[in-house]
Amino acid sequence: HATTGTYLRIAAILVIITLIEVGVFYVPAFHAVLVPTLLVLSAVKFTLVVMFYMHLKFDNRFFTFLFGGPLPLGMAVVVALLFIFYGTVRLRTGT
Repeated sequence: HATTGTYLRIAAILVIITLIEVGVFYVPAFHAVLVPTLLVLSAVKFTLVVMFYMHLKFDNRFFTFLFGGPLPLGMAVVVALLFIFYGTVRLRTGT
């Protein structure tokens, strides 16, 4: 298994990614790419947490696919819901 230093480095990386997410949300220049950027950063954080804190990096590959496999499905559902919401707003406003 990983050492304490590895876990501390992963925690630091997760904090940095979180700070980037907050920064992207509050900077108006990034509003055009807000959703894709946040989805990618969230997927990276999810992967790091699953690999290291759930110890899947050191387990059988089957468990990695078992827990990591639903991520693309979940992201597809979120994107589909965003398109549905965008479509209903567009129909109401007439633009």
